[in-house]
Amino acid sequence: MLTHIHLRDFVIVRELQLDLSSGFSVLTGETGAGKSILIDALQLALGNRADTGVVREGAARAEISAQFDAPASLQTWLQEAGFESESSLLLRRSIDAQGKSRAWINGSAATLAQLREVAEHLVDIHGQHAWAQLTQTAELRRLLDAYGRIDASDASIAHAAWRDALKALEEARAAQATLDSERERLSWQLSELNKLAPQPR
Repeated sequence: MLTHIHLRDFVIVRELQLDLSSGFSVLTGETGAGKSILIDALQLALGNRADTGVVREGAARAEISAQFDAPASLQTWLQEAGFESESSLLLRRSIDAQGKSRAWINGSAATLAQLREVAEHLVDIHGQHAWAQLTQTAELRRLLDAYGRIDASDASIAHAAWRDALKALEEARAAQATLDSERERLSWQLSELNKLAPQPR
């Protein structure tokens, strides 16, 4: 669970500390009120790429910190990657006015790839149009397989082979229909010629 977020010189925010440790929190407000600034900041803390536009005008760098309750699923990964394994997890990110970015996990330097690995255990961020993915058959199949913990690779290979065989069958049937049509046309033409009964001069 996200328990705390701290921003400094991020976009239009000089400084903001938000404590979310009390439980369920909701951010509300009109369009343009700045809700997405917090989501953008959180995504940067979780390893998204950044540009110099996130640094507040006149500031040297933007800094973002996000603190989470560390899930048990991350403890082994943290130890193997050389980070402190604690009950809380602190992700920090700074981006300077030249676009140079630095990241930390529990006080130790980290790469963006490592932040993204950690993010997989922490949050799911869904945009307002994310529902549209549910209208895609492939996405529904992926979600269902993931929920059921099913490895569908063998079925996928068999299905691809079936589709190829079906395509070959349809092409063969189409070719046969073309041949039948041509044979019928030639037969009709021959019949008409026979009716005329042409004779040599």
